[in-house]
Amino acid sequence: MRVGLLSEGGYPYAAGEGGEWCDHLVRGLGQHDFELYALSRSARQEDSGWHALPGNVRRVRAAPLWGGPAPGSVGSAHGSYGREQRRRFAGHFGDLAAAITLPGDQAYRFADGLHGLADLARDEGGLAAALRSELALRALETACRAPGAHRAAYSTKVADLLVVSGFLERALRPLSLDWYGSADGDRGLAGVDLCHATSAGPAALPGLLAKRFFGTPLLVTEYEVHLREYYLAGTETLSLPVRTLLSAFHRRLAAQVYAEAALITAGDGQARRWQERCGADRTRLRTIHPGMDATLYEAVGEGDPNDTAASGPAAGGPALVWAGGDVEPHLWEALAAMRTAEPGVRLRVLGRPPASGSVPDGVAYGPAGGPEDYAAGDVVVLSGAADGFPTALAEAMFCGRATVSPDAGAVREVIGGTGLVVPAQDPRALAEACLALLREPERRARLGAAARARALELFTVEQNVSAFGALYLEVLSRAPVQHAAPDPSVPFSHAAGTQQPLSVSPRAASPTWAGRP
Repeated sequence: MRVGLLSEGGYPYAAGEGGEWCDHLVRGLGQHDFELYALSRSARQEDSGWHALPGNVRRVRAAPLWGGPAPGSVGSAHGSYGREQRRRFAGHFGDLAAAITLPGDQAYRFADGLHGLADLARDEGGLAAALRSELALRALETACRAPGAHRAAYSTKVADLLVVSGFLERALRPLSLDWYGSADGDRGLAGVDLCHATSAGPAALPGLLAKRFFGTPLLVTEYEVHLREYYLAGTETLSLPVRTLLSAFHRRLAAQVYAEAALITAGDGQARRWQERCGADRTRLRTIHPGMDATLYEAVGEGDPNDTAASGPAAGGPALVWAGGDVEPHLWEALAAMRTAEPGVRLRVLGRPPASGSVPDGVAYGPAGGPEDYAAGDVVVLSGAADGFPTALAEAMFCGRATVSPDAGAVREVIGGTGLVVPAQDPRALAEACLALLREPERRARLGAAARARALELFTVEQNVSAFGALYLEVLSRAPVQHAAPDPSVPFSHAAGTQQPLSVSPRAASPTWAGRP
């Protein structure tokens, strides 16, 4: 099959998000062809270059979500619309503006506005100039002053409207791109069998249009939930009206993407719960854990965790490794309690030492460079800030190390019963758990072996790629694309009932296809 992989600020750019898992996916599904449709976020990202692309990547199309209108925008040079086009734009943009200024269920209005603008861009081209025009500003201002609008929206000023219209012009650029087929025979997204978006933000807009124009099914994957990341991003420099309108736009867009996606995947249960709270249908949610290259950890993971020659600092006494984040104050309290009970306890912190202040006795800092860092400890302690998928915890599990982790985020889901979980920010519980494992080498070895077995089962690249391969077939089986000339090599390229019925020839006892000997 041919897959359109849609990204924003990521693959195939070398400096971006999600590049590694996308690269593993494309290489692992070598039996499928991929077309990459990438939206960049900055000139610096574009200057970083691309990943080395495998042979099954058939084409790459890219456009910026920064600076001026994209060079590939349809009609981007058009200065203005005629009267009829302006009327259509005002109506559709007015619906979209109303949806982000009014509270309550405005999903239908947002969808009508978005689809109307997409149709206008396809028919006439040139949304970029219109979205930055006085017509757009008036529509935004009217929506902000409408009865029932958000109180913060009602207080917008001209400067606020200019900021919001500029953001909307950039976010909606995918509506004006020439990725949906052109007169010169370039079919673009009209020629793919499945769109796979790496977020529910602007990256998914081309997938929404491909579904609207061609019936192409859309799969959405979020290892970092786009809407959540926006909420956590620093927007304090923006005025309250601007923050209100932009948050509403992101929220409405995510809900629309979730509503139209055939399936939505997350990397862990925490992200999945966020997607559900943001409007995703539970029946269409799937969890596919991130995949890691298990071979990188084989030498350490298959070794003897109690071999002092292999465990480095442990040869001089019991050793802990702190991984996955900055040192938190409660660690020093826990370390002091541990050293009171076991004076020889040492701690290696994977990270930079503090710019100022003294480092306690028995503490060493070092950069996180690879599996050998986990091999330097008898027990690995995860940072208390377990936000998102705890990659460091999975790495320690691949290395066969016993772990102590805070009861936060996706920790319990990842670790299962293969490590100790303590209340977050509790130095006494942390110290007791670490001492228990340091004093019981056999228990420590059993937990480490179980952790490695769990990681090999759930968190490998092979598991990740296999799960997505199965999901591709599931999506196509539910909603096959009806190409004018289906590719016989693509499973489910024909809908049920499109083949001629099986009949029996009157001159032969064996069945034949109707119309053929």
